[in-house]
Amino acid sequence: MQQILEAAGVREKPRGRFSLFAKMNSLIAILFLPIVLAYTYSNDVTFHVVSRELQTSSARQLTFLSGQIDSRLNQMMDFSLTFSRDPNARDFNGLNVWGDRYDRMQTRYAIQEKMMLQSGVTDIWPARYALHSQQNRQVISNYARTGDYSEDYLRRNMSGKWTYGDAGSGQPPYFYWFYTDSLGQQGLLTGSSLVVEASFSSDNIRNMLDTYKAGGQGDPFYYHKGDAPILNSSADRELSEALIADLNTHPLERTAQRIVELRGQDYLVSSVGSAYLDGQLIDVVPLGQVLGPISFSRNLFYLSIGLLFVLGVSASVLLYRNVQRPIRKLMNGLLRVQSGDYSVRLHARNRNEFSFVFERFNDMSQRIQELIENVFNEKIRAREATLKQLQAQINPHFLYNCLGYIINMAQMKDEEAVVSMAFNLSAYYRYTTRMEKEIAPLEEEVRLLVNYLDIQKLRNGRIDYRIDLTEELRRQEIPRLMIQPIVENAVIHGVAKSYASGEIRITGGLEDGFCVIRIDDDGPGLTAEEYDALNRKMDEELREEMGCGLWNTYQRIVHQFGSRSGLRFGPSPAGGFRTEIFWQIPGEPEADPIRPAVSY
Repeated sequence: MQQILEAAGVREKPRGRFSLFAKMNSLIAILFLPIVLAYTYSNDVTFHVVSRELQTSSARQLTFLSGQIDSRLNQMMDFSLTFSRDPNARDFNGLNVWGDRYDRMQTRYAIQEKMMLQSGVTDIWPARYALHSQQNRQVISNYARTGDYSEDYLRRNMSGKWTYGDAGSGQPPYFYWFYTDSLGQQGLLTGSSLVVEASFSSDNIRNMLDTYKAGGQGDPFYYHKGDAPILNSSADRELSEALIADLNTHPLERTAQRIVELRGQDYLVSSVGSAYLDGQLIDVVPLGQVLGPISFSRNLFYLSIGLLFVLGVSASVLLYRNVQRPIRKLMNGLLRVQSGDYSVRLHARNRNEFSFVFERFNDMSQRIQELIENVFNEKIRAREATLKQLQAQINPHFLYNCLGYIINMAQMKDEEAVVSMAFNLSAYYRYTTRMEKEIAPLEEEVRLLVNYLDIQKLRNGRIDYRIDLTEELRRQEIPRLMIQPIVENAVIHGVAKSYASGEIRITGGLEDGFCVIRIDDDGPGLTAEEYDALNRKMDEELREEMGCGLWNTYQRIVHQFGSRSGLRFGPSPAGGFRTEIFWQIPGEPEADPIRPAVSY
């Protein structure tokens, strides 16, 4: 009775009333805490990485857009410089002095044609050009001008850089740049200067802003303090006005980034200055639009974790009320039975699984002594039956093959082979069929191995064997038929698979308080992974796909000698497979609980 209660874990009365409940809640908290911490860290890393990549991407794209605009401005300036030195342009500046009417007409036509060709190079960046002759006081352009030559107009705009102004007549604002090269001094009006005027509409920049916006998530515009901004076609005007008001108060450097709160939301504002224009390209990216899914995922995760935690605590409460309390009641009843009080009865308030358990407990308390005796008797009978079953397993194919050999040798009139096979077979089965004794000296097992190996040697002349066991080991008693399955395995799966001569070596002795027997063959052997897998299978339950010979032998050794005995497999020095059988010498003190290592 005491052993059964101890096996069930009933040793002493539980200490704390809510110990299991507290442990379960603590376990739930411990399980959730690292998950929350790991997710929080991962979310923060993701948030910062995405923010950094967003800033880098926005700055890179805005820099590329600024470079495109500067490239087109540079093309216009290069053309203005080249055009100022064009022979037709030079002729135009002196036509009234020495040219006739036909020459003036041809020259004007050639100049306008060149300006029209240059203006139509690209559809997304149409440009306007005008040629002012200070000497002739005339203007030629590739567009319809609203006025004639004006000296004041030239002197007012000859600043040497691009200027931004209203074109009037309901047209969009334009950017202007004037170039003159008078005696090597650019921008100086000498009275006979030739001035090239290059201009483009703000719509050019707006078109490029539209293209930029179509490929990104921002809302770009061109900004120059004091001038009206150039917005993209689909710009959020309220947002742009709010941002411009902020920029007027807190201006950005030409190339900079900062986060601005507008209308209750955070925006990433990126600024890149142009190399030729005084203004800045501004890109406004709503952080909530890009980082919103990350924040939503984070909040959803925390909400899910909170709900799971509440459900876990609720489950632990239900478990405590419906499981722990009945278990405590059952444990108290077992403690009373342990003390010899078999009159104890348990009653359940609810009709559930524990009510059935309590009823069975009540029945058990009436017949406990009878059940204990039956359990121990059954265990003894089960162990005896297992040993006899393992001992009685014999491969019938071995007998059929031996009888077939005898028939063949008799037909060939080889009486000596028939006699030798019959003698060894008779001795082999005389020993294997004796079931009255479960153990035998190792010396008798050696004689059985000699009979078995002589039989195999008669059947296969390539097989050779050597047995070298010490006298102390030969006197040890072992379960009958313990070594023969191992040797049979070496013959069938070892030397039989080799086309060269096969050798079986059986060696052993007493080593460090253990009996050790090693069976080696020179067959193909196994890989290191296969050896490890085979060693692990010995401690597992027998399955259909596993061979039963080695497993049965292992179980018999453990049944007979205890857990410090067993089988180990590995490579043999002979080049094939090694099986090592080991068990503790009976009567030796159990100082070392670890099994001896296999020798290879």
